[in-house]
Amino acid sequence: MTCRDRFVEGPDEGIAAAVVAGLANEVLDWRHKAIPARFHGVSAGQFAAAGVPLAELQTPLLTLDAGALAHNAALMADWCAHWGVGLAPHGKTTMAPALWQWQLDAGAWGITLANAAQLRVGRHFGVRNLMLANCLTDPEAITWVAGEVAAGARIVSWVDSLAAVERLQRVLDQTGAGPLPVLVELGGSGGRTGARGHDAAVQVALAVAQAPRLALGGVSGYEGALAHTRSAADLARVRRYLADFVRLHRALADHGLYECDEVIVTAGGSAYFDDVVESLAPLASQGVRVLLRSGAYLIHDDGFYRGISPFGRNDPDAASAFRAAMHGWARVVSRTESGLAIIDGGRRDFPFDEGLPVPQGAARELGLPLQPLAGATVTALNDQHAFVRHDPDADVRPGDVLRLGLSHPCTAFDKWALIPVLDQSADPTRAVVVDTVRTFF
Repeated sequence: MTCRDRFVEGPDEGIAAAVVAGLANEVLDWRHKAIPARFHGVSAGQFAAAGVPLAELQTPLLTLDAGALAHNAALMADWCAHWGVGLAPHGKTTMAPALWQWQLDAGAWGITLANAAQLRVGRHFGVRNLMLANCLTDPEAITWVAGEVAAGARIVSWVDSLAAVERLQRVLDQTGAGPLPVLVELGGSGGRTGARGHDAAVQVALAVAQAPRLALGGVSGYEGALAHTRSAADLARVRRYLADFVRLHRALADHGLYECDEVIVTAGGSAYFDDVVESLAPLASQGVRVLLRSGAYLIHDDGFYRGISPFGRNDPDAASAFRAAMHGWARVVSRTESGLAIIDGGRRDFPFDEGLPVPQGAARELGLPLQPLAGATVTALNDQHAFVRHDPDADVRPGDVLRLGLSHPCTAFDKWALIPVLDQSADPTRAVVVDTVRTFF
């Protein structure tokens, strides 16, 4: 079953399947990187149905692996079901409605997004349950969200200060809209957003309760802003934060401040979601909807998340580990210095904020079996080039193709409007295109 089969035939669990399916009608042309000119003028659906071999694509190239996507989606869905928690994956990772539908079909409650522009994408594709992991402060965005909610959408946003509550209330007063459901965000010292400390968060909750055009629906937060490693100090910081998070929820419940029919508590990025579930899952048995917001799990990577994800950090190659579903491909364009190859992919093509790409093998052409490239390391990126240092005795020639392991899907997808999806389950050396994924950044 191809990705598109999965998307179109799966049950509609909160997204407009027909609108997503309509993406297959987009005509390919010069705007779509890596698509050969001979396919210009055909639709994305026709291109996917043609079984185009990997060898016929152009570099630089980003591809997705259909088997890894299916594995990761099922693994996360099963794990959440086991713990009795829900999932509202952060859609900003991919900004790909077809992948959102995959996640929703697997049982996700809804999609999390980060700003009003992303919310508009979600609503265009008919996503019914949306979480804005941020505070609405732009008056146009507040008015638009209120209109969408009045029309039947469920959009839950966050607040973390008295000033934010006052601004929301003031704009809604001008339009007569509301009430809007909001969650109080708890932050931490040195973190990003979020009320600083228990007492400040309670004051925000009290302000929401006194604002007639707002309704308090729960507690939110992001532990990933407080840590970046699995060190003892970072883990202790995450776990202290989660204990404070639970304490805040219980205080708001004890004071009767919740005003929505369903109470939501939500935390959990893609690095510490096991710690989050250990702390928050007991609340699910008390009638609270616990939502993780992990966004990178579906794509995973060969870098940062491979090393820190709860699914695989001890044995990244285990059957129960997430699999990297994205790879970069780039071609050698210059080798005029011993031990140095310059390839045709750079910062405009591949992520680099959580680690540089890692050469995983080389071949004379795309689609041929990969061979090890001794000592190969990417040492620097320019906008359209990467510097690959390698064993001076290695047989590297202009035109050779390198497959690259990448780190951080959040800054990979934004560089590609259309990404080919490969099926290489039968024979990795004979990978063929079975779908395309359209992004909206």
